Amino acid sequence: MNLAESMAVGLLAAVLVVLSLRERMRMSRYRKEWDVIGESKASPLSESLAGLVGTAGGIYLSLVMLKTFLEIDVPARVNIAAVSLEPMAAVSFILAIISPFFSRLKKGWQRLKFR
Repeated sequence: MNLAESMAVGLLAAVLVVLSLRERMRMSRYRKEWDVIGESKASPLSESLAGLVGTAGGIYLSLVMLKTFLEIDVPARVNIAAVSLEPMAAVSFILAIISPFFSRLKKGWQRLKFR
């Protein structure tokens, strides 16, 4: 893969992370936590980033357990563009990035279904 393709993949990944964080911030804005009103609280960006990392970590642990249970051989590293990644960590991070968009689609589908 040449430099232009590597930069395009990196830019696409960065855009997807930013859009995912933005969607998580939008979703958390509508949720009220009545027990912490009046106390100091973290910024929406830090909460969204913590949610992204927490979701990716949960998915990663589930994938590791599934791999162990099914005794699947997974390569130690996978090269994407100029980056070497651990495959299950990459998959879990990608799934965590797209999860808020699927949640939004699910809510929209439920609204259409109940009309």
